Amino acid sequence: MKLITINAQSNQPKYKQIIGSIESAIAEKRLRRDERLPSVNKLCLEFSISRDTVLLAYDELKKRGIIYAVLGKGYFVKSVEFTLEQRVFLLFDELNSFKEVLYNAFIENVNKNFQVDIFFHHFNLEMFKKLIAESKGNYSKYIIMPTNLEGTAEYIKSLPANATYMLDQTNDRLLDYPSVHQDFAADMYDALASGSSQVKKYDQLILIFPGHKEPYGMVTGFQKFCNEYHFAHSVIPTFESNAIEKNSLFIIVNDDHLVQVIEQAKKQKLTLGKDYGIISYNDTSLKKVVENGITTISTDFKAMGEILANMINTHSNQQVKNESHLIIRNSL
Repeated sequence: MKLITINAQSNQPKYKQIIGSIESAIAEKRLRRDERLPSVNKLCLEFSISRDTVLLAYDELKKRGIIYAVLGKGYFVKSVEFTLEQRVFLLFDELNSFKEVLYNAFIENVNKNFQVDIFFHHFNLEMFKKLIAESKGNYSKYIIMPTNLEGTAEYIKSLPANATYMLDQTNDRLLDYPSVHQDFAADMYDALASGSSQVKKYDQLILIFPGHKEPYGMVTGFQKFCNEYHFAHSVIPTFESNAIEKNSLFIIVNDDHLVQVIEQAKKQKLTLGKDYGIISYNDTSLKKVVENGITTISTDFKAMGEILANMINTHSNQQVKNESHLIIRNSL
């Protein structure tokens, strides 16, 4: 990893970016006491910046006792005993019971010298753009939930690449960024395949997929499973009060639709797990007891928060797929 990075698109002054890079390199032990810093001329040539910009950064670090100058030789690290200001920008799509588990696990495990500021874009691209623009240069780490919003990548790419992390979802334009994410297509396919012995008793599979904020990978994985295992299947955007055909298995990603399906089944006097089946997305404590247990496909949000915290603590740039499982209960 380069000692010093400068993002020309950032609102943060370039001299402050130099200061931040050197502080981070010392904190991460990539620079040690008495090691030489890049020369003023080298930085000027590499980043096409003025000598005054580099000297302003080095003078500030000298005043703070972090570096020292040797006439004719350059600048060197003087102190590694300083508290690096670590502010984390955490941008969620929304707060729900799953994200709350993730957030709490992250806060409990991230180093206590990190100040974490949380924001929400609520699947609104204009809000996303505004929050990213206002955060530039004010944080040492950026954690972003890009969700399935179109056009987020170009704004994310304006943030420092070595300090920006993707959370929960990623996409083809963000594959170079460190991440803790779900692979929704693989998770859906693998879950249904692992429960195929129970699934095969149903005549048709129905995925209720609104498609507003849910990742399309769910549909991809669902259709791949149904085609390979030769199941009659359909994808519908909503349920409302549709009549339920016997021996139908519903895969439901929205909890409002979960309630609607169960209510309709009661009107038709259908028995869950016998006359029809349900697999819900994302496990909660309530789903363990509703209707004697709702089968779920769920990632471990607590583990996701813990892995993310460890990556931030150790300045890791991994790309980690968080594990997901089918939790079989009465509804299947």
